[in-house]
Amino acid sequence: LQKILILLQVTLSVVVGKTLMILFPNAMKRYILKLGVKSRMNKNPKFSYENWGPTFFSFKYLLFVLKVKWKRLEDEAFEGHPAPNTPVVTLSGEVCHLLDFMKDNRPLILNFGSCT
Repeated sequence: LQKILILLQVTLSVVVGKTLMILFPNAMKRYILKLGVKSRMNKNPKFSYENWGPTFFSFKYLLFVLKVKWKRLEDEAFEGHPAPNTPVVTLSGEVCHLLDFMKDNRPLILNFGSCT
């Protein structure tokens, strides 16, 4: 049911976005460029709007957003349910899954933090 709701939401936003791009191309270009400023995409001089702007609200965009949102559903943790087996990357760059670190029936402790 959640995947269907996400499909409807993302499809509606892509259809509305694509329609607005057709009806108001200059306004949508300004809007997308503002998004580029927020995400710092505009900092790379070799990465111009013409490279990435027209991909917004395309079919590939729709599929990508659906894939990301559906994957996030699998990563949600709920009290009383099994922990999600989220992919992680080791310091050596190897991709594995969180539950790969479980040893027998010992608890797995995760410590999150940052170094500045």
